[in-house]
Parts: sequence; structure tokens; C-alpha cells
Amino acid sequence: MNALRDRNIFATNQRGGPLLTIADILVLLALATAVLLGVTLAIRSPEVLSGPTLRLEFGALPTYALLSVLRMAAAYFLSLFFSIAYGYYAAKNPRARQIMLPILDILQSTPILSFLPVVVLGLTAVLPQGLAVEIGAVLLIFTSQAWNMTFSFYQSMTTLPNELGEAASVFRFNWWWRFRRLELPFASIGLLWNSVMSWAGGWFFLMAAETFRVGERDFRLPGLGSFLQYAAEQNSGPAILAGIGVLVLIVVVLDQFIWRPLLAWADRYKVELVENDNPPTSWFGDLLDNSRLFGYFQERVWFRLIARIDRRFGRASSNRESIDGPRTIVQTWLRRILLGVLLLILAFGAFSLARLLFGVSLADYLRMFGGTLATLLRVVVSLVIALIWTVPVGVLIGSNPRVANILQPLVQIAASIPATAFFPLIIAALIGFQSVPDIGVKLNAAAILLMLLGTQWYVLFNVIAGATAIPQDLKDTTNLLRFTSIERWRKLILPSLFPYMVTGLITAGGGAWNASIVAEYTTFDNKTYNVTGLGALIKEATDKGNFPLLAASTLTMIITVVLINRFFWRRLYKVAEDKYRME
Repeated sequence: MNALRDRNIFATNQRGGPLLTIADILVLLALATAVLLGVTLAIRSPEVLSGPTLRLEFGALPTYALLSVLRMAAAYFLSLFFSIAYGYYAAKNPRARQIMLPILDILQSTPILSFLPVVVLGLTAVLPQGLAVEIGAVLLIFTSQAWNMTFSFYQSMTTLPNELGEAASVFRFNWWWRFRRLELPFASIGLLWNSVMSWAGGWFFLMAAETFRVGERDFRLPGLGSFLQYAAEQNSGPAILAGIGVLVLIVVVLDQFIWRPLLAWADRYKVELVENDNPPTSWFGDLLDNSRLFGYFQERVWFRLIARIDRRFGRASSNRESIDGPRTIVQTWLRRILLGVLLLILAFGAFSLARLLFGVSLADYLRMFGGTLATLLRVVVSLVIALIWTVPVGVLIGSNPRVANILQPLVQIAASIPATAFFPLIIAALIGFQSVPDIGVKLNAAAILLMLLGTQWYVLFNVIAGATAIPQDLKDTTNLLRFTSIERWRKLILPSLFPYMVTGLITAGGGAWNASIVAEYTTFDNKTYNVTGLGALIKEATDKGNFPLLAASTLTMIITVVLINRFFWRRLYKVAEDKYRME
């Protein structure tokens, strides 16, 4: 029995290739050039900037909540468009894939919190402060939402069952019909569950974006995240509870009116021969189905819009064998000229980066080496803890709709509450824990706990998606064969979940490295608590405006995570590719 098999999203066409390819190096240089441009602009930004005056009045909460939801929605739709377009093109174009996948690999490994000061300071140098901070906040949330959705869509595009692709060829589907009728529906379950995760994870980074400060520059934004952070700083229990109450209300409303109807709708696209006896349901979805007004909207607006798009793109396919198609001599030379210009820019970026890195002392490089090992150990511990509890809970939610009706909103609420609001309080509670006298042990435990709170949901939601996608006919087969619980887990559940667990763990790993920036260096009650770690070094460089140290430590984190992905996760994806695919 074969379960879903995932294509290797990192591997090249050869086994055992180099851990860092030429494409990786070019992408790293391009990223470094972009950072240098941002640093150059950041130096020109105003020395002193004042932020808005925040209010802890309950009457301000509706306005703050609306502003936060609008930022989240803008970032989500941008992430959704990016994920589908990027994942589709990377799956369809083998030549472009050689560059696009290293880009995706490195971007999801990039500690976005360390780039926030560069992005925001750079934007304020060329744009009005309000607009610059809003754009920076949306970009930060986008980078927290897009990568796991892109991974999920690319995985679905490359694990499409061969028999479905052959059927599309028999019916002579062009690219549009194949995308709309086959590929997008097949990817809908994983894409929707990762969308839920993206919204939940977005709240974490929304708070960082709305409460951002650098020295005398105050870039705070009015919103729910800044309200919670300000309430925590002022130690206002009623304001914290009110802010959390509004956040929980938003999560429940989104779950009942958006995500649950969409997940119930997507269940019809599961690849199975036997219909599920207990499919997921949605009271609001059923209400819409019985609504005459909604039916009128579908008939008069939605279906007509889809029909126009079908007429536009649903024409007979051309004779092109790939997206690339034949190139003329002019196109070839244009590509060569653009490539030459790009290489010159990258060479300048490499030279400028080298000058910047030479400004970092040897002592700081030694601190980076020790900090990298310490942060790596915390990341591994947090991932192991996350895996232990998320697999059984995720399988329970994904395979039992009745349990899902109860637990799904709860885990969404828990994942959506920005843990950064409670970081100072958690640190204070652990420091005051008298049973453990060693302050170092307390701070390390607090750092691991904070990293776990920010990353465990990536694993959970991917496990839920994998459990939901297990075909009903395979479940019935295990019942007919009278499998024991251990046999069912060993022969069906774990093989089916394997690609999803790898995807969840790799995105959780990237999130853990990001979370280390705020977990290893925290200020509470006018006191700074930090442990040895690469994240603490990045936060220290940010607070002091030490751009050479910030660039060096950020580049160290990127290279470390990329090497881990290539050395460890590549092999796990290869195992999934060789053994686990639904056929």
C-alpha cells in the first residue's frame, strides 16, 4: 500500500549533489545586495521618529481590530496569489525550477524579524512614515504567510496522481482547464489548511510589525497587536483580557463564516473511490446553499464571471510543449544582456557585503558560532516536543469530523493568540519559579517554550491536512483486513502523513529560527533577559543599530538553515518521493 508521496522540493536532478549550488550562491548574493540597498537607505532615515499615541480604552478596540484584520487580509491575498503563481510556474517549468526552488528555500529560511528594521527604515527614507510603516507591516505578515502555502501548492502540483493527468490528456485539456478542473481542486485541501495556519501565524508577526521600534525611532501602528503589547507593558490585566477577547471573537467569526465552509466545500475534491460516511459540515455553508439571495449572486455574478474567464483562457491549447516555448534570437540576446547586468549588480553586492563583514570583529564571529550551536539545540528540542503532541492530536482532528467541530476552533484560537504579548509575563513567571535556582536554566527553558509557542502550529495544521486527505476507501480496507491500531498507524496513517510532517517540520524549523530573535532576548520591567544564541545576537544588533553585526549574524542564520535543509530535509523528501505516493 502506497500513501501520498511528495516530490523533493529541494533536490536537483542528481542524487547527492552539493549542499550549496551556484543558484543558491546567486540567490544569497541577490539577497545580500537587497539588504545593502536597504541599509544604505536606512542610514538616511530620520534619527528621531514618533509613533501614535495608543489608548487602552475598550472603545478603541473595534477600530484597532479592524485595522489589524485589514492588514492581515491584504497580506493573505498577496500570499495566496504569490503561492499559486509561484508554485504553478515552478512545477511546470523545469528550467525555471532550478532557480525558483533555491529562492524559495532561502526566503523561507530568512529571519524576517531581522530584516524588519532594514525594510522599514529604508522605506521611511523614500516614503511618508505612515505609508512606509503600513507597507512594511504588510510585507512582514506576507513573509510569515506565503512560504508554507507555496510549499503546499507546489507539493500538490507535483504529487498529482498520474491517472488523473492521463485523463486530462485524453480529454485534451489545455493549461487553464487542467488548472481549474484538476490541479487547483486537488491542491485545495492542503492550501486551505495552510491558509488557516498562515492566518494564525500572521497574528504572531502582526504584533511584531505593529510594535516595532529602533532606538529613538518609533514605528508603532494602531492595531490589536500594539494594543496587546502596550497593555502588557503597562501590566493592565483588564486591557489584556479585553484584547484577547476581541482576538478570540475574530478567530471564531473567521472559522465559522469563512474557513469551515471552505473546508467543507473542499472535502468533495478528495481523491477517493468511496464517499466519506461522515463528511465535514458547516451550518453557514448549508445556510448559503439554501439562500435565494446567495443563489442569485452565484447565477448572476459569480458563474458569469467564471464563464467569461473560461472563454478567455479555455481555448484549444497551442502546440507549445512547455511554458518556455521557442525563443527568437532577439529574446536570447535580451536574456544575455539582462543576465550580464544582473551579474554586475551581484558582483557589486558581493564586494559591498565583504566590506561590511570585514567590519565585524573576531570576537563577534566567535559569539556567532557559539550562538548558532545554542540556537540549533533549542530549535531541535522545540521541534521534537511539537512532533510528540501534534501528530496524535492532528490525526484525531483530521480523521474525526465530530472532534474537529470542537477542537478545530480551539486550536485556531490558541494558534492565533500572539505569544509575543505574553513573552515578558512568561519570562517573569519562570524567573520567579523557586524550584529551579539556576537563572540560566530558567532562561533557556523560557526560550524553548517561547519558540515552541510560535512554531508548533505549523506541524499541527499540516498533520491535520494529511489526515484529512487520507482516502476513505483505504480506511475501509484497513477495517476489512482487521488491522490493529498499531498496524493502522504503521501501514496507513504514518506513511500518509510523512510528506505533510516533513513540510510542517521544515516550515516550523524556519519559524523557530525566526522566533529565536524574540525568545532569546526579551525586555521586561526595564530589565533585559537574554541567553546565548544567534537570535539574541540579531536582536542586540537591531537595538544598537549595529548594521555590520546585523548583516553578519543574519547571513549566518540563513546559511545555517539552508545547510540544514539541504543536508537533512532533502533526504527526508527523497524518502517521501521514492516510497509514498498515491497511485
